[in-house]
Amino acid sequence: MAKSDKRWLRRHVTDPYVRKAKQQGYRSRAAFKLLEIDSQEKILKSGMTVVDLGAAPGGWSQVAAAKVGPGGRVIAIDLAPIDPISGVTALQGDFREEVLVDSLKGSKADVVLSDLAPNLSGIANVDQARLLELALGAIAFCRKTLTPDGVFVVKAFQGEAFAELLACLKRNFRAVAVKKPQASRGESSETYVVARGLRAL
Repeated sequence: MAKSDKRWLRRHVTDPYVRKAKQQGYRSRAAFKLLEIDSQEKILKSGMTVVDLGAAPGGWSQVAAAKVGPGGRVIAIDLAPIDPISGVTALQGDFREEVLVDSLKGSKADVVLSDLAPNLSGIANVDQARLLELALGAIAFCRKTLTPDGVFVVKAFQGEAFAELLACLKRNFRAVAVKKPQASRGESSETYVVARGLRAL
C-alpha cells in the first residue's frame, strides 16, 4: 500500500464524521454536509420533489428522503449502482441522458442536488475543469427540470474554474451563496454553492 493510501485510510478511520455516519446509519460522511447546508438554508421541506445527481452511495439521498417524507419524491442517479434506499427511486446511468428527465414524468423538481465529482487525477486544474464540465451539465439539467423558485446545490472546487462556475450560476439564478460545511475537510478545495430562483432566459 502506498504512503498516500495509508494516510488516507488512517484519516478516514479516525474521521469523526465517518464515525458519526456509521452510528447514525448514513451511508457516507457526506450526509453531514447536506444536513449543515439545509440547517442554514432551509432547502428541503416535506412533500418536495428532489433529484440527486451523482448520488452513490446515497448519503444525500437518505437525508433528502427523510426531509421530504412519504409525501415527497427523491430520484437519485449515478453511474455506479445505488443500493435500495427507502423512499428513493434509484437509477443507474448518466444524468445527462433522457432517462432522468423521463423519470420525472413531466413534473418539475423543487430541489436539484449535485455532489457530482469526476475521477480525480490529482492535477488541480484538470480536476477543476472536469468538475466544471459536470456542474455546467447540471445547470443545463436545472434549466429543463427545476421549478422557477427551485434550489440547486452544487459541489465545486476552489481554483481557476470556480469564478467561471459562479458567473454561470449568477447568469442562471437570482441568488447565489457559497458554503463550506464543517464536514468538508479543511485542507480540501471542495466547496458548495446554493443557487435559488431560475432566471428567465
